[in-house]
Amino acid sequence: MFIAMNRFKVVKDATGEFEQVWLGRDSHLGEMEGFVEFHLLRGPEAEDHVLYASHTVWRSRADFEAWTRSEQFRKAHGRVPGTRPLYLGHPQFEGFETIQTVARSDAA
Repeated sequence: MFIAMNRFKVVKDATGEFEQVWLGRDSHLGEMEGFVEFHLLRGPEAEDHVLYASHTVWRSRADFEAWTRSEQFRKAHGRVPGTRPLYLGHPQFEGFETIQTVARSDAA
C-alpha cells in the first residue's frame, strides 16, 4: 500500500470555505484503479493557521503515480473560480510506503 498526504496551512478565517471547497468537489478518485480510500483531516491550530491534511490510500505507488498523470487528476485539481487564497504557501506533499498493517480482529 501507498499513502499520499498533502498538508495545508489554512488561514484561520478561511477554514469553513476551505472545507466547503473539498466537500463540494468531484474528486474522481473512485474512477481510478488501485484507489482505496480518502480522508480530509483537520489538525492542530497554530497562531496564524489551522493544519489540514488530505490523505489517500492506494494499492501501490504505481497506482498513485498513474493518478497524478491522469485526466481525472487534472479535473479534480482545477482551480476553483472566484476563491481567495485559503492557505499559506503551497501544500506539503508526503508519500509513504506501507511497512506494516495491523487490523482489528473481530474474532473476540
